[in-house]
Amino acid sequence: MAERNVLAYFKSESEAEAALDRMAHLRISDRSIRRIDRYPGGGMHDIMNPINGDFPGLGFMVLGSDFTNSSAGILAAADVSASGLSTGGPDNRVTGRDVLLTVVVDEQDYEEAVRIAKEGGAMV
Repeated sequence: MAERNVLAYFKSESEAEAALDRMAHLRISDRSIRRIDRYPGGGMHDIMNPINGDFPGLGFMVLGSDFTNSSAGILAAADVSASGLSTGGPDNRVTGRDVLLTVVVDEQDYEEAVRIAKEGGAMV
């Protein structure tokens, strides 16, 4: 059987879980609900004193994130929330649709899965 992927972006994890519950009757081979962020990395860390601490860059120090590569750190330092003049939302998270529901369904159920996701408030 052929399978298709549905990537649906929701505003909250509860919306994504509700849509996934409504898809329970479909032939789903894999599913995932994850919160996404603008930059890759290991997450928040304790910010140290920049005068006596060793830190890799402005993005690390101001945004409080461990970046997986230097390019992501440079990009984060250029973000408006790193300047202190603006904010990227609560905890510098992506605001809006930052919860990704990924569902692998049988090809025959694809259209219905997309319809259910959209009815649940997703951007597909």
